[in-house]
Amino acid sequence: MGRGGILEAMSDPGSPRLVRDVVETVTAFARTLRHSGVQASPDRVQAMVRAVGELDVLDPSHVYWSGRLTLCASQDDVRRYDAAFAAYFAGEAPRQLQTSGQPKQRLLASAPMGIDNTDGEESASEASDLAAAASGEEILRHRDIGQLSPDEREQLQRLFALLTPNPPLRRSRRRAPANRGNVHVERSVRRALHNGGEIVSLSRRKARQRPRRVVVLLDVSGSMSPYADALLRFAHALSRAHPGTTEVFTIGTRLTRVTREMALRDPDKALAASGAAIPDWSGGTRLGEVLKAFLDRWGQRGVARGAVVILASDGWERGDPDSLAGQMSRLHRLAHRVIWVNPHKGRTGYEPLTRGMAAALPHVDSFVSGHSLAAFEELAEEIAHA
Repeated sequence: MGRGGILEAMSDPGSPRLVRDVVETVTAFARTLRHSGVQASPDRVQAMVRAVGELDVLDPSHVYWSGRLTLCASQDDVRRYDAAFAAYFAGEAPRQLQTSGQPKQRLLASAPMGIDNTDGEESASEASDLAAAASGEEILRHRDIGQLSPDEREQLQRLFALLTPNPPLRRSRRRAPANRGNVHVERSVRRALHNGGEIVSLSRRKARQRPRRVVVLLDVSGSMSPYADALLRFAHALSRAHPGTTEVFTIGTRLTRVTREMALRDPDKALAASGAAIPDWSGGTRLGEVLKAFLDRWGQRGVARGAVVILASDGWERGDPDSLAGQMSRLHRLAHRVIWVNPHKGRTGYEPLTRGMAAALPHVDSFVSGHSLAAFEELAEEIAHA
């Protein structure tokens, strides 16, 4: 993957650990790009590693341009790449973007790709800061959200804004022309008549795919308060990416629909509006009663039918666990797939011993954690492949 070139670009040619750090950093950055919507395929990632090997890895601007030229395929990719680069590398843009007011197209043509670093110590310091920032971002992705400091939470919010979850798909009754699939008899006959009665080729068609509805039920009780902000930001990322097929509700002592509030593009404004609309924030939990209210008013009428339902809660139940088990069974029969997200599952030695959790688990298709950004990325993959 061009590691020899990377070694030659470094001030200390005998530093294999730095080589490994560069390759791991590029791979982790590409993973962040994929979650922000840029198709950073393995061959493009390999091209970026080779490009960094030919340039000066100690110069952050070289890292920026090597990634932009190899990982981006469209103008939309460039916009997402800039946001991801700024967020991943501690929110610092490369020097060209800070000092120049020229359009990006002109920057690309005039960017100095072979800067002579006269001050080796300054360059090494910049590279060290860049590697430390990238390493810090990767560590932050796996940290428990409930144990983060305010500064770390603010940094994590920028990374949440890059999430672009893909929707689950379902087969539609409508058909579309395709190279493979069932033979479209009528179209094949019409084509043959147009060719004088001779069948030259067969027309085929296959079922179209449509986004499947996603329903998010978020527990905003007191025991879930350390994770409520992150859960709402994940729900906002789903709503932002697919507003027409995403429904968001909060559950606690009562049911509150916040789909309209989540439709706001700015995540901070969406969370502020949702907070104003939720009357039972940091209250108690009556999962069975609230889930029954959801099924009676929304789920049975079509919202939950054939949908992927995500229920995020730690399972603490003040009501009757048998009632919760009955409503979960009812939900499982309506939904296409039920995913339960419990932030405590990410802790070492966790066992689902609470009454609510034990009652709900037999009616759950997937039981996942939601304690870190990496866990939310895995949840997004779980939803997409449901």
